[in-house]
Amino acid sequence: MNGMTDGRTALITGGTGGLGAATVAAFVAEGWRVVTPVRPGSAERLPKGAVAVDGDMTVETDVTAAVAAATADPEASLRAVVNLIGGFASGPLVAETPWSDFEAQLRLNLRPTYLVTAAALPALVEAGGGSIVCVSSRTALAPFPGAAGYATSKAAVIAFANAVAVEYRKRNVRCNTVVPSVIDTDANRAAMPDADPARWVRPEQIARTILFLASDASVSTSGAQIPVYGQA
Repeated sequence: MNGMTDGRTALITGGTGGLGAATVAAFVAEGWRVVTPVRPGSAERLPKGAVAVDGDMTVETDVTAAVAAATADPEASLRAVVNLIGGFASGPLVAETPWSDFEAQLRLNLRPTYLVTAAALPALVEAGGGSIVCVSSRTALAPFPGAAGYATSKAAVIAFANAVAVEYRKRNVRCNTVVPSVIDTDANRAAMPDADPARWVRPEQIARTILFLASDASVSTSGAQIPVYGQA
């Protein structure tokens, strides 16, 4: 698009991760103005064309600043919010897991999604509507031992997205959740060296699904959980 946008802004969190970078690149390639909150010093990891804003999306004042940056261009209204911040941690069974460890997964996987969505909703409504995309995990639907905190937090993301979809449907804001299997990232390859990454889903595959959910092509879809899998 030669650096030009087509009048739409997407606020994409977690843009420096494996999935985030692929998603930011996909939106930029489609002509979106992309604003991405980043940790200080990590802006160089963003794909070219994105607008970096320093901030921690678990801190409300930083979230407010990120939304302000996303709504700063009067020629490109905020029309999409993509919540990609999250992380995985496993541990012992529930009876041996401290509440602090369990709560840490809620803080990492749910808090940024809630804060960013809540802060951006008024701008989406004012713009005439838009799309919110959240990312859960297949583990939310099929937990395994040692992942109670992660599974619960990712299930909460689905429940939250469904609530937003119901509350804002009449205001032309739709909200959907992508539910991927294991994502083929450097971090996951390092954490699971004995696994076969050929069976995992590529970040670019998920990015295309997210881009569809943010586009006008999905205008009639809200409250959905979209599975994205790798090879069988």
